[in-house]
Amino acid sequence: MSSAQPEVLPAHAPNIVLRGGPAWLPDEQRTRYATDVEGNLKVLFGNAYEHFLPTAETVEQEGVRLRVFEWSRRTYVAE
Repeated sequence: MSSAQPEVLPAHAPNIVLRGGPAWLPDEQRTRYATDVEGNLKVLFGNAYEHFLPTAETVEQEGVRLRVFEWSRRTYVAE
């Protein structure tokens, strides 16, 4: 009988920070990982997508450089 544990892949380290958008969006959800730091970002929050655009700006948080994405608009999920 094997006691092998399933492999757990590490989460991606944050590489972007979201600026602007809904005031109710918690700070801990504003720092995240994005596979493409050059393209536009669309994030589902509730029943809407918040759209963010990459900027040339970076900030440092806890010793890590993060690309700043600025909020541009909201679109709603179609029913």
